Amino acid sequence: MSDIVLLTSIIFTPTIGSIVLLLFHPKSEESMKNWGLFVTAVTFVLTLFLLKDFDSTQAGMQFTSTIPWIPHWGVNYQLGVDGISLPLVLLTSLISMLAMMASWSITKQVKGYLMLFLLLETGMLGVFMALDFFLFYVFWEVMLLPMYFLIGIWGGPRKEYAAIKFFLYTLVGGVLMFIAMLMFYFGSADSSQGILPTFDLLRLAEIGQGLVPGVTFSPTVQSIAFVLLFIGFAIKLPSLPFHTWLPDAHVEAPTPISMILAGVLLKMGGYGILRIAFPLCPYGAQWGAYALVLIGVVSILYGAFAAMAQTDFKRLVAYSSVSHMGYVLVGMAVWTIGADGVTVGRDYWVQGMNAAMFQMLGHGISSAGMFFIVGVIYDRVHHRDLNKFGGLAGLMPLYTGFAAGLFFAGLGLPGLCGFIGEVFVTLSAWNYSKLLAVFVASGVILTAGYILWTIQRVFFGPEYKGPHPEALTQMNGREIAIASVLLFFAVVLGVFPNTMFSLMGASMEQLVSAMDIGYQNAVQTVNDIQTTMLK
Repeated sequence: MSDIVLLTSIIFTPTIGSIVLLLFHPKSEESMKNWGLFVTAVTFVLTLFLLKDFDSTQAGMQFTSTIPWIPHWGVNYQLGVDGISLPLVLLTSLISMLAMMASWSITKQVKGYLMLFLLLETGMLGVFMALDFFLFYVFWEVMLLPMYFLIGIWGGPRKEYAAIKFFLYTLVGGVLMFIAMLMFYFGSADSSQGILPTFDLLRLAEIGQGLVPGVTFSPTVQSIAFVLLFIGFAIKLPSLPFHTWLPDAHVEAPTPISMILAGVLLKMGGYGILRIAFPLCPYGAQWGAYALVLIGVVSILYGAFAAMAQTDFKRLVAYSSVSHMGYVLVGMAVWTIGADGVTVGRDYWVQGMNAAMFQMLGHGISSAGMFFIVGVIYDRVHHRDLNKFGGLAGLMPLYTGFAAGLFFAGLGLPGLCGFIGEVFVTLSAWNYSKLLAVFVASGVILTAGYILWTIQRVFFGPEYKGPHPEALTQMNGREIAIASVLLFFAVVLGVFPNTMFSLMGASMEQLVSAMDIGYQNAVQTVNDIQTTMLK
């Protein structure tokens, strides 16, 4: 199978599956759900073929393919993966398959739900594989409408409000990204030398790093574009103060969509920073590094305190995502430049970047698991009030065991997926700022506080005193399968973290080196301008 066929098959198999659903009778709901599960399973298997042929020792893009799409404007259908994008492609296909398994609780307009779900998966996979900025933007926007309808039609009592809020926040971020994209597109051309504008992300990264003779992005352009890109991606991450759409969207979304939101969509913000904002704007990234670390620290603490204050089980998990994704931002931004313009503690920054990436993967597993656990109990008793739970350990022992394992993964217990990312982000932050590292470490303590308190209130203590006590039945086979897979990967990533570090290591080293070169070239440009002005 050729590279272009494999990558295209991974992206558009869900779309083909969505179209085939039109042939099903509207009342054959079980058959449609089985078909949706089959399509997501095939997509997952195709990503495993990608993993099998991936060479982790190579830092650059692999499986690259380029086909002219809109030649007049230099737009190409350009795909590829490296050590940064491949783990997220695997995470997307896995969580999508598990979320589809969790969709058996959907009983309203099943055909429309499944079609939108599969279109959403195409958009997510396309974002992680696109190497053309215009194509990246198209896939980014493709996700918007399916998610809007999935929340707005199949959500909870305030679904319209949550869906509109999600739509507006994401739309604003997309507009800012679009402005930055145009800045890069027109800035990549030089008519006097016959250099045409381009949307090629690899080419734009070389220009941003000052490696293309005759054309460059000035430090001012990089700084402005970085702010625009960061806001656009921070909305999706989410970071303070752009996070307020997330709790509402999570609370109102059906369980499978909450799994997708937490497990995949939030990772697109971090990926966008790594794939676009950092390599295209190395000067802007260094210029804003301290602000990014500070925003990450505040997000960690705010998300933890906000989670501790919640009485809604699902809202608590939603705010925990704000806290956990703060570690991602801290790990990516601990870039220290000495007086001579040389990166100080380079190994710590590489460690921080790898830890941030691992945190995205670990959080993708643990947060999807926590939302699924909440969904299992909500489907039975139809409420999420923590003050009305209690004593579930005696009534649902198997459910309690899965819940404890997945919530401990979110807590960061050693041996589970949440531990590795948080610890190495904290270690890398110590080299950057000891004071900020102390605050980062305190987030681990706060997380343990609200997770343990939640487990105590829900599973132990007094007997259950909420509505529908007769519905507290054991997990069925489908629910056990979903929880087992999530807990399995939580353990595997926690015990064998090198399974992911080995994939991403070479690509992260290359990214750090490129940003070092790009920053030094930008500083040299500033010095040359100042020298010219003085003369």
